[in-house]
Amino acid sequence: MNQFVEESISSEEEENLQEEIQFENESSGNEEIEEFTEINKQKLENKKIQYLKVNVPIHRIKSLKENWDKIYTPIVEQNLLQIRYNTSKRDVEIRTSNYTKDINALQRSADFVHAFCLGFEIEDAIAILRLDNLFVDSFNILEVKFSLKGDNLSRAIGRIVGQGGKTKYAIENATKTRIVMAGKMVHILGTFNSVKYARDAVCDLVLGTPPGKVYNKLRVISSRLSERF
Repeated sequence: MNQFVEESISSEEEENLQEEIQFENESSGNEEIEEFTEINKQKLENKKIQYLKVNVPIHRIKSLKENWDKIYTPIVEQNLLQIRYNTSKRDVEIRTSNYTKDINALQRSADFVHAFCLGFEIEDAIAILRLDNLFVDSFNILEVKFSLKGDNLSRAIGRIVGQGGKTKYAIENATKTRIVMAGKMVHILGTFNSVKYARDAVCDLVLGTPPGKVYNKLRVISSRLSERF
């Protein structure tokens, strides 16, 4: 008797699902799909000038002046944007021009300058202009463990960096990212999955996980990433 009841219930559920699918198909068939026309090139050429500005920390002004040619060249010659450094406000101002073709060029250039101002090398930060899926993730060590103070905080930073930067380089090479330590702040440059793996490794070290266990996890992660690529 129970089997008969279960079979009848399951058959009723299947019929209801079929009716719902048919109703959805009929309703979707009646709806008209909107077709968007292509963007006219004249509209892109006649668009309003947009601009973004990136604040430069005091300790990065010297390196900005030394590497200005390397920053200026890809933004102006390749992305066809205009850039200048406002000395009074300590801002790098970037804006579009009449020759700008790529809509995303302005945001990419601003992210490139921002990554350089955070402390990344110019060779690493310029990858943001060439690849679409790169971004910078920043977080505070105290967000991972709020009770870190004094010597405990300095020891946590030392665990992340390691002796001679050994641990930091191991995380970078295994996850294919770049990491910058700026006091309590940690900045990670890479793809979404790579940044996630690197952040998990840094958080484990902050919470007190032995470096040996972190290295073992990094070996597994590096093997997975190498299989993908």
